[in-house]
Amino acid sequence: MNVHHVSAENSVLNQFLVEIRNKSVQQDKLRFRHNLERIGELLAYEMSKTLNYDVKEIQTVLGKHQKAVISDSLVICSILRAGLPMHNGVCRIFDDVNHSFISAYRTHNKANETFDIHIEYCATSDLTSKTLILVDPMLATGHSIVEVYKFIAQKFDISSLVILSAIAAKPGVQYLKKHLPKNTQIWIADIDESLNEKGYIVPGLGDAGDLAFGPKL
Repeated sequence: MNVHHVSAENSVLNQFLVEIRNKSVQQDKLRFRHNLERIGELLAYEMSKTLNYDVKEIQTVLGKHQKAVISDSLVICSILRAGLPMHNGVCRIFDDVNHSFISAYRTHNKANETFDIHIEYCATSDLTSKTLILVDPMLATGHSIVEVYKFIAQKFDISSLVILSAIAAKPGVQYLKKHLPKNTQIWIADIDESLNEKGYIVPGLGDAGDLAFGPKL
């Protein structure tokens, strides 16, 4: 399994990360969503360098031209609802792809500080023999992504799995390494050291879904 920490190398990505983390700037929901979209675009671009390519010949008005283009069959799947802004950014990079959406959320047990992952909605195209790009802005414990993958893997035999996240915690990354296929590629904009007692990323940024769309009941 390869983990790519994209902001380890300085780029404009750092500016977008600073803004989504800044508690003053992130109160602007439109800007927060736009920055997540831009992070999605940059992660998708970097990830595209590792896909499979075939040479394609086209006819221009003056002659023939050859260039290698992506040959993988891709499906972008977002974990609702927080994954929607990044999904928009990723699909601006990959034009000819199918799209899937799945819900996954925690229910907390206040008595012992544990939680369960619930999946209630899944709208997907055929993922058989496809490269699945799973989009979730916050990779905290990693349990949601693993449960989503297990749910999908019961129904489809996907060829490969790619994870795109804006911010991850190291314990969550280690959890994915133990529970996802060995050929999984993980692309993360930034990686934080720890989780708090409730399983939230520290320093993180808060609840990405609430910041993008407003508090939920």
